[in-house]
Amino acid sequence: MAQAGVYGRRLGQPLQLKHAPSLITRSLRSDALAVTEIRNDNPVRDLSGSLPADDAYLVSLKFRDYDDCECWEDGRCITKSNIRSGATYLYDLKRDPRYVIDKPFHSVFFYLPRSALDDIARQSRARRIDELGYEPGIGHDDGVIRHLSAVLLEALRRPEEVNQLFVDHVMLAFTAHVARTYGGLRSVTAPARGGLAAWQARQACERLEADLRGKIPLKQIAAEFDLSVSHFSRAFRVSTGLPPHQWLLQQRVKVAKQLMAVRDLPLSEIAIAAGFANQSHFTRVFSAAVGISPALWRREMYRAPNIET
Repeated sequence: MAQAGVYGRRLGQPLQLKHAPSLITRSLRSDALAVTEIRNDNPVRDLSGSLPADDAYLVSLKFRDYDDCECWEDGRCITKSNIRSGATYLYDLKRDPRYVIDKPFHSVFFYLPRSALDDIARQSRARRIDELGYEPGIGHDDGVIRHLSAVLLEALRRPEEVNQLFVDHVMLAFTAHVARTYGGLRSVTAPARGGLAAWQARQACERLEADLRGKIPLKQIAAEFDLSVSHFSRAFRVSTGLPPHQWLLQQRVKVAKQLMAVRDLPLSEIAIAAGFANQSHFTRVFSAAVGISPALWRREMYRAPNIET
C-alpha cells in the first residue's frame, strides 16, 4: 500500500534527503500520525520542493539556528525571519509551505492529520477544531514539544528498540497538547478520573503480557473495551500506577529476572525472550530500572544465601 501521509521519504525528498527516519502510529480512523528526523549538513542551494497537499499540519522543532529563512506559502515568499534552535514552528500542508534551502538544517517534524484533531475533539466532547493558530515563520517557545522531540529523537536513532506502545503514548500526548495549545481545544465535560474495572485491568495486563515486544497498538487494546485511547491510557495508569508502555517495561524486567534463575541461559537469549531488541537494549533498560547490570544482578543472586533453586 502506498504511503499517504507527509512523513519519512515523502517529507525527506523535497528537502533533498534520501533517508528520513520516521516513527508511525495511527489515529482511531487508522490515519497515520508520524514523527520524522530531517537533517542535511551539506545542502544544495535551492527552493525546497513542494510537499504533497494534505488536510494536515507539520509541527517542527528546530535543533539548529537558520538565519534569514525565506518562507513561502501558496507559491510566494511571505516572510524572511531568523529560525532559532529550540523553537517550534507550524506549517499548514494545504498552503504548500516551502523555504529556501541555503544552509545546513536539523529538525524533527510531526505529521498531524485533520482526522487526528477531529478524534481528540470527539474524545474530549469538545467542538471541532477549525484551524490551528500560527503565523508563518514565527516560532513558539514550547517546552512540551521540546521534551517530546528529545524523547522521540532517541527512539528514531534506535528503531529496533522501539516499543510501539511508547510511540502511541507519546504521539497521543503530542496531539492533545497541540489541540489545546494551538487549536483552543476545551473539553465540554471533565474527563472521567476513575480506573478500569477489575476485569478490564486484568484483561488489559494479559493482552500486554502476551506480546512483551510491545507491538500491539494501543488503540487496538483500547477498542477491546470500547474506550478511546486517551481514556484507556488514563484509566490504566490509575489502576496500575503506570502508563501502559512503562508497565510493559516493568514486566520485561520481571520476566528477565525469572529467566536469569536458569544459570546456563545466555543473556542474549534472555534479552530476546523477555521482549528486548538485543542484549545491549536489555542491559540499558535493566540497569536503569534495577540500578545494576543484568550480569552483576545474576552474580549477586547466585551469591545470596538461601536462594531457591
